[in-house]
This record gives sequence, structure tokens and C-alpha cells, in this order.
Amino acid sequence: MRPVMRVCVLLLALTLAYVYGACVRAKFYAAAPALSAFSAPESAQPTPPARVDSNTQVRPLLESRCTPCHFAGGTMYARLPFDRPETIAKLGTKLFTRIKDEKEQQLLRDFLTQQAEKGRDQP
Repeated sequence: MRPVMRVCVLLLALTLAYVYGACVRAKFYAAAPALSAFSAPESAQPTPPARVDSNTQVRPLLESRCTPCHFAGGTMYARLPFDRPETIAKLGTKLFTRIKDEKEQQLLRDFLTQQAEKGRDQP
């Protein structure tokens, strides 16, 4: 291959790599939150997770995974009643042995955080 042709191929490869990198960076920065010091005031606090309701969000999730044993009439109900928020808070992330979905785990994490904050607020 001639030297001029080698230089042209090399420049073409570098140009394509640069353009590809620019596209990847653009997608990353579009998806990521603004990290600039000018984007938010210094006093801005991170938004807390949305309030999780034990009756409408947590209980149906646990009913779908843990019935018939941990609900009324089940063999484990006397020891671990999953219809009580206190039991869920006590077990914490041990519930993840049955709940593998990441969104469902995040819902339970938010609920557990909420319960822990509620416990700190009460004397």
C-alpha cells in the first residue's frame, strides 16, 4: 500500500473513532443528570424516594410471592405474618431471597427506609 493511502486510511479510522466516541458521550450525558456546578444551587437536597404505601404497593407484591404460607391461614403466618408492616421492617432485605426483580426490591428498599425514618421520628 502506498504511504499516502495508508495516511488516508489512518485519518479515516481516527475520524470514525472520534465521531463514534462523540455519539456515545452525547447519549451518556443526555441520560445522566446534570453534574455541572451551575445546574443546581448548593443547598439543593436530593429528592427523597416516593412514599410507599404498605397496603397498596407492598402487600400485593408479597401476596403474589408469599401466599399461602405467610398470610392468614398459612403455615408460617403465626411466626412471620407478612400482612403487618412491622414484620416486613424486621425482616428487611432478607425478603430478597424470594423477591428477585430489581424494581420490586427497590420498592421494598424504599419502604424499609421509610419505616426506619418513621421509627427515628417516634420517641
